[in-house]
Amino acid sequence: MFQAKSSYEKQLTVLRQKIDTADAIVIGAASGMSAAAGFRHYYEHDRDFVENLGDFEKKYGFQNSFDGFYYRYRTSEQRWAYLAKNLCMILDAPTGQPYYDLLKILQGKNYHILTTNQDTQFARIFPEEKISAIQGDWRYFQCSHRCYDALYDSVETLHRLKNAVSPELTVPSNMIPRCPKCGAEMEPWVRGWTFLEGKKYREEYEKLNAFLNANKDKKILFLEIGVGRMTPMFIQEPFWNLTYTLPDAFYITINPKDARVPKELLSKGLALHEDIAKVLTDVQNYPLEENL
Repeated sequence: MFQAKSSYEKQLTVLRQKIDTADAIVIGAASGMSAAAGFRHYYEHDRDFVENLGDFEKKYGFQNSFDGFYYRYRTSEQRWAYLAKNLCMILDAPTGQPYYDLLKILQGKNYHILTTNQDTQFARIFPEEKISAIQGDWRYFQCSHRCYDALYDSVETLHRLKNAVSPELTVPSNMIPRCPKCGAEMEPWVRGWTFLEGKKYREEYEKLNAFLNANKDKKILFLEIGVGRMTPMFIQEPFWNLTYTLPDAFYITINPKDARVPKELLSKGLALHEDIAKVLTDVQNYPLEENL
């Protein structure tokens, strides 16, 4: 007996068809992608936060990791103790399953990834040349004074700092990372007041623009994953404008809360108000229907 498809099944059919028939795919992924992988400590008081940063909760009252990142510490020794513990938690976390699922979905495809995530999840399993991380990357330091256009590896230094955190939640003054040029404190290379928009930053956009220029006249899919309304100007709004402008472009957004398609793109867009991890799992085994 024929059974009508549910709304979700119809959306999966469109998603699978658009992925399989696209000549080029641009992924736009934000914090919702990592949240779908279980990394919710940025905004939530979850197990990762309690196990790794519980001492800071007791001392400062933090309820999530962003509380500690934006807190005004009395000393640099206190701030770097928190940064070391927090960033090592992020850098040492396992790669989330949604990232592996997306890798399978894109296998053999012509694609590029635009992301505002700084947690290095993409860089672990995708080629660096296929990633544009436009909001920075926790694996790097920059000079807080931006005296010089250079980035420095942060991972080993952060782990040394983490191992040196005292019971009072400070680090030794002589271990605080400093710029080799001017002596100012280093700063993680992520979006903020001192964010260095230098050579590395420009290279991230150059990779994206090169891909767009090479594929703008082809059937191109803009697949947005986990992008909310906090910073729509980096992924969402450019995707809308490109979809509207390019004749063979199509836009799909996956977000359980903030998926939306502008009225101007109703014929060229699809919004899936579904769990991201579930969609990326389900679409892998969903049959492609011809003549959709």
